[in-house]
Amino acid sequence: MFPAPTQKGTAPFRGHRTWYRVTGDLHTGRTPLVIAHGGPGSTHDYLLRMTELAASTGRPVIHYDQIGNGGSTRLPDRGADFWTVDLFLDELDNLLAHLGIADDYLLFGQSWGGMLGAEHAVRRPAGLRGLVIANSPASMPLWRAACEGLKDGMPPVHRDTLRRHEATEDFDHPDYQRSVYAFYQRHVCRANPLPREVAATLLELQSDPTVYGTMNGPNDFHVIGTLKDWTVIDRLPAVAVPTLIISGAYDEATPATIQPFLDHIPGARWELFEQSSHMPHVEEPERFDTVMKAWLAEVG
Repeated sequence: MFPAPTQKGTAPFRGHRTWYRVTGDLHTGRTPLVIAHGGPGSTHDYLLRMTELAASTGRPVIHYDQIGNGGSTRLPDRGADFWTVDLFLDELDNLLAHLGIADDYLLFGQSWGGMLGAEHAVRRPAGLRGLVIANSPASMPLWRAACEGLKDGMPPVHRDTLRRHEATEDFDHPDYQRSVYAFYQRHVCRANPLPREVAATLLELQSDPTVYGTMNGPNDFHVIGTLKDWTVIDRLPAVAVPTLIISGAYDEATPATIQPFLDHIPGARWELFEQSSHMPHVEEPERFDTVMKAWLAEVG
């Protein structure tokens, strides 16, 4: 069981609602940690074990579901012109203001959430005190190239199945889906059994793939959506807060995809999790907690 939330609610945003939960007390004077989930189009659930940082550090931890999924407003009829990076940046700014923490907060972004966090940080918001970019690429062209290499490294039966069905865009074929799952077991989450909170997010993503399908594509490694050419590399020198980069040895976010963060963010530090893929927070939870507590103590 995870610590119970001390507060739940929704923030109004452009006529819609952003769902959030707070673990801990926002009025203790401790800088809160805001958690931005991946996808785009996932939910907060798979990152819920980070609520334990509230109990162990006394620091409030805030989760939220980005618009389009989870407890936030679903908009399955909206097209690609609606689902933009700027939309999610504005939503994050709106949530910070709604909670009254825009002048003092830390941001943890996982996968797409880390891409969003980098986009947020390069704008130099006055209240941002520190940034964690976890399992995220600095550019989607780098990610796409890395995933091609990872597919090449799959057992031939899965490698060939993925290539064959991607060529015909037959993404729903059962054989293709089995090979997608095999890739995910190797490069997304190696925890066995799959934690319930991770399974919950995957089910939510399947129930409404609007955002993910539009911005990413049919899966993590075949990116054909509107984010396929996204990059933040040329703007990274503008990040002006302490930054921690996290990745796993078997991660979709390979060293090549995260290297620009280390090259261009002044003072950025890297923690590699040797037994993890894309979710060290559930694959190596004890070491993850140790790393996060040390970083929070430094910046907080």
